Amino acid sequence: MRPTRFPMHSVSFATVALAAALFQACASTTGDGMGVSGSSGPVSGQIRSTFERRLVPFEVLDTNGTPYTYPFLGGLNVPRPQVIDIDGDGDADLMVQEQSNAIMFFETVTNGRESELVWRTDKFQNLDVGEWYRFADLDGDGDLDLLAEQPFSYIRYYRNDGRPGRPEFVTAADTLKDTAGEPIFSDRQNIPNITDLNCDGRLDLLIGRLTGTVSHYREVERDPRGVPSFELVTDRFEDIEIVAQIGSLHGANTMALADIDHDGDQDLFWGDFFEPGVLYIENTGTCERPVLRGEPVPFPPGDPLSTSGYNAPTVGDWDGDGDLDMFVGVVGGAYNLNRTLRENLLYLEQTAPMEFTLRTRAFLRHIDVGSESHVAAVDWDGDGDYDLIISNKIDPDDLQTSRMYLFENIGTTREPRFAERGPLNIRGSYHYAPAFGDLDGDGDLDMILGTWRDELAFYRNEGDANNPRWVLEESAIVKLTRGSNATPALVDIDGDGDLDLFVGESSGSLNYYRNDGTASEPAFVFVSDSYNGIDIGRRSVPSFADVDGDGDWDLLIGRDAGGFAFYRNAGSTTNPVFVADSSLAIDTPGFSTPVMVDMDGDGDLDFLSGGVGGGVVYYENVQTEEQ
Repeated sequence: MRPTRFPMHSVSFATVALAAALFQACASTTGDGMGVSGSSGPVSGQIRSTFERRLVPFEVLDTNGTPYTYPFLGGLNVPRPQVIDIDGDGDADLMVQEQSNAIMFFETVTNGRESELVWRTDKFQNLDVGEWYRFADLDGDGDLDLLAEQPFSYIRYYRNDGRPGRPEFVTAADTLKDTAGEPIFSDRQNIPNITDLNCDGRLDLLIGRLTGTVSHYREVERDPRGVPSFELVTDRFEDIEIVAQIGSLHGANTMALADIDHDGDQDLFWGDFFEPGVLYIENTGTCERPVLRGEPVPFPPGDPLSTSGYNAPTVGDWDGDGDLDMFVGVVGGAYNLNRTLRENLLYLEQTAPMEFTLRTRAFLRHIDVGSESHVAAVDWDGDGDYDLIISNKIDPDDLQTSRMYLFENIGTTREPRFAERGPLNIRGSYHYAPAFGDLDGDGDLDMILGTWRDELAFYRNEGDANNPRWVLEESAIVKLTRGSNATPALVDIDGDGDLDLFVGESSGSLNYYRNDGTASEPAFVFVSDSYNGIDIGRRSVPSFADVDGDGDWDLLIGRDAGGFAFYRNAGSTTNPVFVADSSLAIDTPGFSTPVMVDMDGDGDLDFLSGGVGGGVVYYENVQTEEQ
């Protein structure tokens, strides 16, 4: 399937003047913590801007030279997929939950014999789904309704009141209830299933428990609104008790039911926190009299999956060949979830009856360096355009270190095109957060590197502007007075011609170190560990850009809760006064690392951010008007 550009939504910044930082390679006196070194200074002028989410604003190639399908998807750590035909057009679509309260929607669009999977939104119909979701026809009208977690650990029912091809979900019940009117409890870390298991025209609700057993509820009646009520049949459905490979442990679990062997009844699939794969229980009975009492076996038989555990399976005819295929989201369990932070959405094709081929471990191909990515836009090779350096918390391929990955711009300033070049040769710590600037006045970019510790290292560029070679000069050029997870930003905040240092950290405050040296011999002097009284919660990540186009640096600060704080500089280039401003609102993931630069060379500032998923989100500035 081929990629398609499709904006999620627009974010207006109606009252703020934006500026373009027109990039010039290797300028030595300006910069910010995201590597916006080489700005010729902001261009003033009141303008109105609209930002649109872009998954494919330009081509990005992997290390093999193959284009990523959705390069700026943002990363996946805990994907929970479901294959359904949500629009009733006869082909399978894909839903994925990565974050709480949000479902990503990918639509299969068919034109003749060609099909492509098109990303539509990160938050399908803005539905609040808590920690899990499950589409199913609950009211028997032929379209898909929705069950989701009602905080905390109850079951919300959204009824589909739309028409064919245009689903519309409305809240039918805050929680499903039993015949006594009591809410049905479902552990929020477990994903239950609902289906007509025994072909009697009534729904069966199956809820996995942390004990490894399954509770079975049977539909009794529906009220005038079509909301079903249930009676408890048993807390030990079919005497199932899942025992993990590593002992008698049970944990968070997921379930899926489907007729995988095409014998007319529904089989059971189980993913468990303490199980490295997916377990399969064959239904040896009939549709009217199901029997699921066999020994759970790893799936697929003969060549079972092995991941970090807590696998979320979903079954559907993905390739339209008449049999059922399987997707598995790896949520991450007892077998070191750091191993599967990058490869965690598996697709298995059924190529012959009950024979499955693992086609990929990363079905939605996009930039993903693991978890808690930190993005820097910088002219790495001195050719006048922005390259990207993306670091992670811990590297899935080398669990002893964080890594920084280079994506070189092999296109132009106006038409960027990126090629992944692999990790930089720097390793040995975690949570890498680089800031770039010419600290020694020799015309190339040096680096201040933050890590999970309370220290910042100084790497001098012993190469040149076109071929950088960073060598550790000082392992602790600055040591924080408190906190850890240091995230530096370099900027000439006082207009004296040298780069000053700001540092975010775990407590959410902002540290300021004034450069009392020179443009060629920095001397960072501690000024404050609570700069401007700023506290954004946890894990502050500062960056600077002239957002309002008045010629001075404004401040953006990412945070672990998602989104970012924006502070307008109401002072001047030599005497900044930062004032909180809520007018710049762009949806960003948790552990955001905001960057505003002119990525496409059109004279306005675009927006990028890393985040908890390990990828990058990109918002293009698509509309500017003089005010």
